[in-house]
Amino acid sequence: MRVSLLRPVEAVGGAVLSSVATVGRAGYLAVGAVRALRKGSIWGPHLLAQMAKIGVDSVPIAIFIALFTGVVLALQASYTFTGAVPLYFVGTLVGKTMVLELGPVLTGLALSGRVGANIAAEIGTMRVTEQVDALETLAYDPNAYLVVPRVLAGALMFPIVVLLADAVGVLAGWLTSMYLLDMSSQTFLKGLRLFFQPWDVWFSVIKSVSFGLTVTSVGCFFGFSTSGGAEGVGKSTTRSVVVSSMIILVLDAFWAATLLK
Repeated sequence: MRVSLLRPVEAVGGAVLSSVATVGRAGYLAVGAVRALRKGSIWGPHLLAQMAKIGVDSVPIAIFIALFTGVVLALQASYTFTGAVPLYFVGTLVGKTMVLELGPVLTGLALSGRVGANIAAEIGTMRVTEQVDALETLAYDPNAYLVVPRVLAGALMFPIVVLLADAVGVLAGWLTSMYLLDMSSQTFLKGLRLFFQPWDVWFSVIKSVSFGLTVTSVGCFFGFSTSGGAEGVGKSTTRSVVVSSMIILVLDAFWAATLLK
């Protein structure tokens, strides 16, 4: 009886210790990355390549998601407002929803799968094949060589990709309203301008910067934490996507609660 009571306590204790150790490793990696910022000669030459890989290569999937999101928003808004609200509010709903919420969040979630998984798999493979140890042997700081260029590229390129997605989503809603809902361009633009504020764009940028930092940092963390060969790389990739997606949703709620007042 006594042994059976101790097992749940041991399980909880083990989970707590594991969580504390994870937080400690994440903090150690973050401190190392901040210190590595001064080693520009190491991470500088790799920054443009990472910006192209993280940002430019992500444009097609961002445009695809935004395109159909804008179409659906316009159609659903028209269906909801029929007979009750003036149709120019379709433009208002498409613009506000796309810029404030769906553009940044859907793009961030999609890129957590594409960018975060890629980073975790790449660094995880280097870890299990001892390439990270080789960098240390050659007096290269792994944080400066692997972490800093990816995190900076994420912080710089995520806002650009998200703003492009916002524009494509609004344009898709505009074209849908004209050709499928028989609305005039002037009617849609009237609703689009009605409640638009420049702060909406800055809000989208702030969210996307935090999402970029999250996706790249989490991918790097789980990549460095990889062990156990090919199976370990697969687990790290999955964990990176799941954790970064959860953090994105938490950050989305946090920014809405703190900035939209």
